[in-house]
Amino acid sequence: MFSYAKRCILVIDDEPDLCCIVKLTLERLKSWKILTTESAQAGLAQAEMQQPDVILLDLALPSEDGLTLLQILKTNSTTQSIPVILFTATDPSSNSLKFDPADVAGVILKPFNVFQLADQIIEQLGW
Repeated sequence: MFSYAKRCILVIDDEPDLCCIVKLTLERLKSWKILTTESAQAGLAQAEMQQPDVILLDLALPSEDGLTLLQILKTNSTTQSIPVILFTATDPSSNSLKFDPADVAGVILKPFNVFQLADQIIEQLGW
């Protein structure tokens, strides 16, 4: 069986309590390294420096919306190959969101079951 212990996840979400819950849960359940940031700029910097295995990206960020950050990540040669899972309370299938579905590896809707989060990530990435 494949070991997931070497995985690194970057969570970009402006809710510090949610970031803390995700970090604690995934570190304890899967021993993954979890990085968290609360802004688009910090998230982009972390993605460039750390090269995580996946980014969980909230669409509702304070200074820059998540879709804008998604486009920056996908056009940046340093980050374009990092899979992005939208981590959002906004249903991305709604017509109000304009993005290329090919740019995302999956979607996890909030609220989510914290105990199923790791399995959702594994399933959406085919790990």
